[in-house]
Amino acid sequence: MTRRHERLTRLPDYGPHNPLQYWYRHVHPLRVVWNFICIYLARYCPSLTLKCWLYRLTGAQIGRNVSIGLAVVFDIFYPHLIRIDDNSVVGYNSVILCHDFRVREAFIGPVHIGRDVLVGANCTILPGVRIGDGAAVSAMSLVNRDIPPGAMAGGVPARVISAAQ
Repeated sequence: MTRRHERLTRLPDYGPHNPLQYWYRHVHPLRVVWNFICIYLARYCPSLTLKCWLYRLTGAQIGRNVSIGLAVVFDIFYPHLIRIDDNSVVGYNSVILCHDFRVREAFIGPVHIGRDVLVGANCTILPGVRIGDGAAVSAMSLVNRDIPPGAMAGGVPARVISAAQ
């Protein structure tokens, strides 16, 4: 089984400044505008069906009967790296990131949220993370590592509180 860091791809270095200064070299600016429009319309959309449709327009893979709460933010640069399987719930005001721009380096990685997963309100999920089928992540957690199937995890950083039974 691969670890989160092994699923990350390092982006090329384009100059002396921090990598976020060169974001337009990684993703076409018009793609970012499109993603922004879709993601921010979806963010406050009351209809779950319309919300999932808008996220799919960005390339995100959203399964059937997925519920994405109010004010959830998907990665603006790489939403196509997000996959949420059937019947999962992402709670209010959570953030799903597929990029990590640091001072000297930048990485991207896919996020996979399995089937029947609960992600509580105000969670942040970092790039490269996999949350296994049937897992639950408590509110206000920072998910910086994989969560095994059926486990309950929470905290900053998120740790497994109870394993699958």
